[in-house]
Amino acid sequence: MRIFVRLILIKLFVKILVTGAAGFIGFHLSKSLINRGDEVVGLDVINDYYDVRVKYGRLSELGVEEKQITYNQLIKSKKYSSFSFVKLSLEDTENLEKLFEQENFDKVINLAAQAGVRYSLINPRAYVQSNIMGFLNILENCKKFNIKHLTYASSSSVYGLNEHQPFSTHEAVNHPISLYAASKKSNELMAHAYSYLFNLPTTGLRFFTVYGPWGRPDMALFLFTKAILEGKPMDVYNYGKMQRDFTYIDDIVKGVILVNDNPAKPNPDWNPQQPDPATSKAPYMIYNIGNNSPVKLLDYIEAIEKKLGKQAVKNLLPLQPGDVLITCADVQDLANDFNYKPNTPVQEGIDKFIEWYLNFFNVIV
Repeated sequence: MRIFVRLILIKLFVKILVTGAAGFIGFHLSKSLINRGDEVVGLDVINDYYDVRVKYGRLSELGVEEKQITYNQLIKSKKYSSFSFVKLSLEDTENLEKLFEQENFDKVINLAAQAGVRYSLINPRAYVQSNIMGFLNILENCKKFNIKHLTYASSSSVYGLNEHQPFSTHEAVNHPISLYAASKKSNELMAHAYSYLFNLPTTGLRFFTVYGPWGRPDMALFLFTKAILEGKPMDVYNYGKMQRDFTYIDDIVKGVILVNDNPAKPNPDWNPQQPDPATSKAPYMIYNIGNNSPVKLLDYIEAIEKKLGKQAVKNLLPLQPGDVLITCADVQDLANDFNYKPNTPVQEGIDKFIEWYLNFFNVIV
């Protein structure tokens, strides 16, 4: 257990670049930062990996309409004076550097990435371009423009073949089972190199199965809800026996903000003879953000059925390539350093998602 002193939490209103701002977590995070008084510039390429209606819907909630958006043009929100948005790819080296130079960011929260475990088996090059080359551009600009703290999204997928539960950031994660997971582990290694070489504070956050309103259409909750409402069979892998540490979006956002407010610092007790993967002699940290309470997939589906008042038609199938049997986050470091632990019950979170879903898609049950 770490013994260095927990940081004092100080709320500082600053200018923050949030990449992936049209995404699920990025949208909620941008809204929370705006509401507390920070100036936020959101960035997203708005690719068509999933239904762009949801992405444009999120941006509309932030005061940016689809018809306003032009590539590489910074747009002021009509709803929030402290929010601007730019459609831009992280791989666009030249224009990304110009954005950093013009906007003079204090901090960066990098959530932009090619998501999806199974899609990485089909289109691996997309993950190298976005998650590796794009992240390199973020690191380079953070170095060049003296960013005070880079907070970035990693994933529980990095634990791969590790079966020791709960998953701890203090254990090595050297056996990923998808290219998506490998790209996220690569981000952590790249970040450490920049923290060490250039004294750039970086903090990686391993998110555990995030869900809630405005969620991704390719995720289980979205797919299951749609199938149940339409009375269609839905594929349930590993016969529904998998367990996931489902974490509600508001809990994720709170954790991100707490961590971002406190730049990573070197661990004075870091021992190179017994190196701790979660800390370093450099200003580098890794945290899990999860509910620390795994739920069986069949129980998760039952919670959806309860809210909808409809039964699911389940097509039970074996485990898919790239999937793991169980995820559970060890969040003791988050509790020790920030006195914080996600705690939203799954039924409560599912209920809020379904209420949003029915309203957004104008569905009458």
